[in-house]
Amino acid sequence: MMPNVTRGDRMPGLVSYLVGGGRHNEHTEPHLVAGDHALMAWYDDAELSGDNAKAIARHLDRPRTAMGVEVKGGHVWHASLSLRAEEGIRTDQEWAAIAQDFVSAMGFDDNDGTKAPCRWVAIRHGLSQSGNDHVHIAVNLVREDGTKASTHLDYQRAQNAARALEVKYGLEQLESTKGERATRGYSPAEQSRVEERSALMAQRKYEAHAARVGGEQAEWHRLDPKERQARITAEVRLNAPRNDLARSVRGAAGASENEAEFVRRLRRSGVLVRPRFAEGTTDVITGYSVAARPTNGERPIWYGGGQMGRDLTLPRLREGWPDTPTGASDAAAEWQAAGRGRRPVAPGREMREPDPELWQRHTEEIGQLREQLRAIPLDDRDAWSTVARQTAAAFAAWSNAVEETPGDLAEASDALAKSAQTYRRPVKPQRAGRVAMSGATMLLASVARGGQGTAAQLAMLRQLMNLSQAVYDAAKAAGEARQAANVEAAVRERVMNVRRQLEAMPATAAASTTTATATAPRVDRSAIVDASVQEALDKMQRAEEQRNKTTGSPVPPQVDPARPRTTTKPGADRGPER
Repeated sequence: MMPNVTRGDRMPGLVSYLVGGGRHNEHTEPHLVAGDHALMAWYDDAELSGDNAKAIARHLDRPRTAMGVEVKGGHVWHASLSLRAEEGIRTDQEWAAIAQDFVSAMGFDDNDGTKAPCRWVAIRHGLSQSGNDHVHIAVNLVREDGTKASTHLDYQRAQNAARALEVKYGLEQLESTKGERATRGYSPAEQSRVEERSALMAQRKYEAHAARVGGEQAEWHRLDPKERQARITAEVRLNAPRNDLARSVRGAAGASENEAEFVRRLRRSGVLVRPRFAEGTTDVITGYSVAARPTNGERPIWYGGGQMGRDLTLPRLREGWPDTPTGASDAAAEWQAAGRGRRPVAPGREMREPDPELWQRHTEEIGQLREQLRAIPLDDRDAWSTVARQTAAAFAAWSNAVEETPGDLAEASDALAKSAQTYRRPVKPQRAGRVAMSGATMLLASVARGGQGTAAQLAMLRQLMNLSQAVYDAAKAAGEARQAANVEAAVRERVMNVRRQLEAMPATAAASTTTATATAPRVDRSAIVDASVQEALDKMQRAEEQRNKTTGSPVPPQVDPARPRTTTKPGADRGPER
């Protein structure tokens, strides 16, 4: 379950939006599924209109307007609870129970009888544009007695409540929490730009395919809307600008022996680079930003390493390079040159053609690495995240070298990179064969400029497929079914497509290769509940028991209007009472 929390100060605007048609007219049959007893008695599950939205908003706002209370940051607290499209559709009764438990876990009810309750409502209006079943919860943070509900750590508490709801209602659990990893999300504005770009790419691919096969093919704008949306959705992840930049950075980092070479390779890939210096210095680099080259009249959009991926921050990248005084000074010189738009200070091996004999040697080294990985426990999260990061870098470097637009290699890299983005810093990369992977990634980054033919590339691909299989086994053993399925699809579908393309090339003496991939296991719904999630579960249980004992009144409680505040000095006889 995915909670999304926002704050504001306009209850009528929020409720009117939830009852209205939505940004893309995706809202259908808006109705209440839960709320205080007065609201549910008035409206029940009838379809709501604009006038209903105004009346509901006035009812929710009544404690604040009557008491004249102002809340810093806005008194309107809004959360949407969304399920993955693959989880299907829940009933109104199920969503009502989920919303009630969520409000109880957040402490917006009577908080175990210690506070006056907040007024709140849960509205459901059909599936989202992506097919996700969800519900919206609007809360007035001013309680019935004029006190303010606490929003301290509300984002974290909402996540804990969502994990507890997954346990209580048997929902699919968020694997990244148990795996201590997470990828970066997108803002609505950024997501909108990605969707526009993806729609254009999907249309171009469809029209190019129709031109190749010939015959009677429906024009793009005449396709069934569901089919057209499915094609656009398939392009969304690959056409995110941040993903493109992340692959450039990941490939350059994996192919580099030191930080200075990383800066030069990154600039050679065509992206803009600028360093971030420590305060008061011009030679101590603490971070970096990259941007795609803008078209005429546009400004570059910069992304820091941490914005693209947890494994792409400069401190984490430095874990894989030697730390020497000479290397630090060389890297500082290259960073300064990049920031000022000057030529590289000391071009290195990225400018030279690699020795063709290196292909066999590095292929054998990856094979030896795969044998070494058999001794690493499948629950060693740090070691396997390092393997995933290096394998993703190899595919990223290969994609950057040969794919004009993101394709199968890019898809494989993105899938593996998800297993590399852990909350904590990983162990030293030498445990997972850093040297072998660095050499292989360097070769793949230079595929477009030479090599030993498709036979060598096929041999290297076979070893990378074996490493991907090892990452899949580790994810499966850790109970991360979704991530295991993503990696399996990347190996079986995307990488096999690359293999077939290499085999189809002329003058290729590629040996037949096979990759064994296991069937994706069923989702393990057993919970590993930490203290915060257990506390949320207990709170839900107490609130449910209290609701079963009492019956709410459909008559809204009387709210006393605000009284003028007076300041009085207590007399000498009021000491004990105070």
